[in-house]
Amino acid sequence: MALEGKTAVVTGAAMGIGKAMTEILLQNGAKVALLDINETAGETLMESLKKTYGAKTLFMKCDVESEEQIKAAFQKTKETLGGIDILCNNAGILNEASWEKTVSINLTSVIRVAYIAVEHMSKLKGGQGGVIVNTASMAGISPFVTCPTYTATKFGVIGFTRAMGGASDQLGYGIRFNAICPGFVQTDLLAGIPDRLGQFSELGESTGVMMEKIGILTTSDVAESLLEIVKDETKNGEALLVLPNQRKIAHANRGPSNTRVTEKS
Repeated sequence: MALEGKTAVVTGAAMGIGKAMTEILLQNGAKVALLDINETAGETLMESLKKTYGAKTLFMKCDVESEEQIKAAFQKTKETLGGIDILCNNAGILNEASWEKTVSINLTSVIRVAYIAVEHMSKLKGGQGGVIVNTASMAGISPFVTCPTYTATKFGVIGFTRAMGGASDQLGYGIRFNAICPGFVQTDLLAGIPDRLGQFSELGESTGVMMEKIGILTTSDVAESLLEIVKDETKNGEALLVLPNQRKIAHANRGPSNTRVTEKS
């Protein structure tokens, strides 16, 4: 997909990975609606982006746990920036001490936002099709013992993505569904992990060991991988594992029997 003139919606857009996604989409010619619950950070970012990209940006305070707010944000995006072509379903948290909230934001809300996006994007509903990229995690491919609930949500995001990729194919939505699965990324979420492990805090040292072994990505690394998966129209129902200096694509469009992993340099 060529991004010039396309309209994207990014959730969790004000900081971290979402901010980097927003910036790379704008750099490649897209218009971007920024959705985030952090109004101060969102407004600040939008004002900064407007100096470079003008009217190509729109910020809306939006709680992804609220169906009403999501619907209103998508409708305003459509009215202001035009039909929606891309969704970066990125909002997420890590907090083992608040596991129900983690499930609500990381999995339930990902599904909720995706279904609302389909209403706008599906060719069966008068849309132009497009691509939905759900932010999962390395923890959705290989379990993190320090954060079982977070792990469960990210496994769920990958499963949902793969199933929706197949459903879209068979039903004719014209929408590609893919997941991006970063390793450790230098964000505020990463810095706060030791304080968010709840009953598993005694296992926190193992996270540090993993970081040293695997390395840490920048948000730009993740954004570049997003760009790859948005542009490549052959990718549907896939999970892109992003680690420092390498990317691996787990192909599992139709189920575990068809799973294979290929490394990309």
